[in-house]
Amino acid sequence: MDLDKQRQHDGDGDGAAAAEADIERLPVDLLAHILSLLSPFRDLSMAGGVSRRWRWAVERVLASRRRLSFAGQRTGNDTAARLIHAAVNLRDLDICWGCHITDEGLIKISSADCVANLTSISLWGLAGITDKGVVHLVSRAYSLRHLNIGGTFITDESLYAVANSCTNLKSIILWSCRHVTEAGLVALVNKCRRLECINVGGMRVPPESFVGLLSISPALQIRSIPRILDAGVQAS
Repeated sequence: MDLDKQRQHDGDGDGAAAAEADIERLPVDLLAHILSLLSPFRDLSMAGGVSRRWRWAVERVLASRRRLSFAGQRTGNDTAARLIHAAVNLRDLDICWGCHITDEGLIKISSADCVANLTSISLWGLAGITDKGVVHLVSRAYSLRHLNIGGTFITDESLYAVANSCTNLKSIILWSCRHVTEAGLVALVNKCRRLECINVGGMRVPPESFVGLLSISPALQIRSIPRILDAGVQAS
């Protein structure tokens, strides 16, 4: 009896090994298509650790992505940077709340090829980042149109970098950025002449300072409510 059970166990093991071998024989393109059907992003990122073949398939999936969100995923610096570097056609990047991203991660991400073509970035609520990481990232985001850096500890230094590099910017969320001053806002509005909307809720800038911004750009929409969008930062 025990021998029969052992044979059955061995047979089950052979079947599992055969099934695993069949999966490994799938063309990478087909495997990539299957993996692209995974809805939780965490599952897709974990699939890349199965084998070298699976990692190639995941990289192909990422290469076709236009939008990537790490929101609530607790993703760390190295993982986020590796995946973003693979997402060569990325346009919309959300690495906001829940991520374990620091300045080190933003610096690694900033060297990705896709950064120059990003049109939307959200860093909402990342408590571990400072001007150091933000400046590295936005200084290469030449195509940026929508930026959410609300709920962070940035200062005017980050806004100066945005003003110098992101001249196509259309909207920015600075909600609760309490270390930003009027000087940073003036530099931003002066240089980003396409800026249409700015969210300043929860800041320490006195209301009368916004009159000066409107004198620079009369059509500018200045909002003070906590309009925090989950991924994009398009004002509507």
